[in-house]
Amino acid sequence: MNTVKCLVWDLDNTLWQGVLLEDGEVRLREEVRRVIVELDRRGIIQSIASRNDHDHAWAWVEKLGVAEYIVLPQIGWGAKSAAVRAIADRLRFAHDTIAFIDDTEMERAEVAHHLPDVRVYPHDMADKLLELPEFSPAVVTEDAAQRRRMYQAAFVREAARTEFTGADEEFLRSAGLEMTIRRATEPDLVRVEELTLRTSQMNATGVHYSDEALRGLVHDPDHEVLVVAMTDRFGPHGAVGIVLLRKLPAVWHLKLLATSCRVVAFGAGAVLLNWLTDQAAAAGVDLAADFRRTDRNRMMEVAYRFAGFGQDDVAGVADIAPAEVDGIERLGLRAERKDPPTTMTVRAVDLVGNHPDLVLWSA
Repeated sequence: MNTVKCLVWDLDNTLWQGVLLEDGEVRLREEVRRVIVELDRRGIIQSIASRNDHDHAWAWVEKLGVAEYIVLPQIGWGAKSAAVRAIADRLRFAHDTIAFIDDTEMERAEVAHHLPDVRVYPHDMADKLLELPEFSPAVVTEDAAQRRRMYQAAFVREAARTEFTGADEEFLRSAGLEMTIRRATEPDLVRVEELTLRTSQMNATGVHYSDEALRGLVHDPDHEVLVVAMTDRFGPHGAVGIVLLRKLPAVWHLKLLATSCRVVAFGAGAVLLNWLTDQAAAAGVDLAADFRRTDRNRMMEVAYRFAGFGQDDVAGVADIAPAEVDGIERLGLRAERKDPPTTMTVRAVDLVGNHPDLVLWSA
């Protein structure tokens, strides 16, 4: 069973006690508050589907102190199934990762009929949700703990980009984008493994690295396992990329580059490749990158080609072991110094001088 990624609350006699339009006032039980806060900590997004006057109901959500935990509330007089569908579509979540909780049997049946993959719960299960396996992810990563903030920031960012009237590059500069590239630690490995598994459009090989394999690479002095994160003035993007690199005397072997599709529009892949090329040139080595075509990673191939990777032989490639996965080809690049991007600030680990702190990549 998939872990629930979003819980959609009804309001009257579910999230709160009472019927707002009849009672005038409602109350939030402390047990429900505890559930809301803990689900948020576990990285489970929470929303609302309620038949109520929007402004009146939302004012009470704010008054009860839980508005900050809610994403994409759907409060109005339409069908609950339409509200739940709208939430799932906007979040781009599969229906079998959505849960809906409501006190009215008719409303639960209506949602179940139109959205049979959505998991439906009666209101008296609210206190027990934290004990259910589908609401209990095995590991809560740092990214998961701030997932709701990431989605809220994304919606504000999206609105600002739509309203911006200048060139796209000007918007990116105005957003205050910052990229950090640092060495992975053991607590990062769950998210790193997830990126190798789930990232497809911007994954250079589609090869999955297990937790065990990643731990071996983290502790191997010849390898670099790098985590890429981004933030801007709207909020965090979280961990958005990984680099798996083996450093040989004459060539650096880029075994995997993967970035989240969320940051494709910001040129994150190109920035990463240019930074890595600049580091390699500073170290006096060339680059060899593994690439395997899949049915979804055409954009990554374009990024590699645009960065200058091709079939040219580079020194030291013969020292790289043959690929263990069928279909992998090696693209070579004679590394030259690169200028930093004009659309974002990059602070990164120093792969050449091994400076202990992150270093600003500047011209």
